[in-house]
Amino acid sequence: MTSAGPKFLGPADVRSLAASLGVRPTKQRGQNFVIDGNTVRRIVRVADLDPSDVVLEVGPGLGSLTLALLGSVRRVVAVEIDPVLAAALPETIATYAPAHVDRFEIIEGDALRITSLPDPQPTALVANLPYNVSVPVLLHLMELLPSLRKGLVMVQAEVADRLAAGPGSRVYGVPSVKAAWYASVRRAGTVGRTVFWPAPNVDSGLVAWTHRDPPDVSVSRAEVFAVIDAAFATRRKTLRSTLKGMAGSAEAAEAALEYAGVSPMARGESLGVEEFARIAEGLAKS
Repeated sequence: MTSAGPKFLGPADVRSLAASLGVRPTKQRGQNFVIDGNTVRRIVRVADLDPSDVVLEVGPGLGSLTLALLGSVRRVVAVEIDPVLAAALPETIATYAPAHVDRFEIIEGDALRITSLPDPQPTALVANLPYNVSVPVLLHLMELLPSLRKGLVMVQAEVADRLAAGPGSRVYGVPSVKAAWYASVRRAGTVGRTVFWPAPNVDSGLVAWTHRDPPDVSVSRAEVFAVIDAAFATRRKTLRSTLKGMAGSAEAAEAALEYAGVSPMARGESLGVEEFARIAEGLAKS
């Protein structure tokens, strides 16, 4: 590691960069730029990164978090949908982290639509995810990149609670179960509004996750996810009722639930991902 660490972006740097580029943060793209060096240091620390890690960052924006990451890991690959921001980021890295330019690569594109990344493949995902697409982006990347072993993402606080929720929680739902297919997920802190420009009207939350193998069943992820979607489509109904459309009848749904060792009168919010996987297996056998 070089001893000349990157300089971080402060509030004046962020506003000056944005002004020079003619950038106005848009709600459409969920853009809220971090202007606080302590916050990006904290994110890197909580992410528990190793110097050998290759980090994927989504939505680097003006580069606040990117600069903090470059001083701690082997390489950062950033995916940015905004062409103006994507074009400007290499120059920002050269200005604020000249000793680290060879560790950085920018890819202009939509993280929801990328199908591959250049080698070396990323081992960690660390990002301030755009609020409006945070869950779809996270699930897409977890599926696309089996090389990812861990991650820390900053999302809307309410979304962070959902992603980390366990069975029986009031906010447990589809994002909670689908994320659990790929990883052990936990809430890793709260981030206030004042560290962003512009300040959002909600607090943010940090979500940390560690890869784990999915349940060992004979059906595909898509089949399991279809059961999860159906189970939560009408939260107050029993699984016997919510799954009868998929199964062909309430009786067939009940048989699949019995195969999985789940009460037909249970509701989706009481089950873990392993139980949903066994239900999908039961439906496939019926």
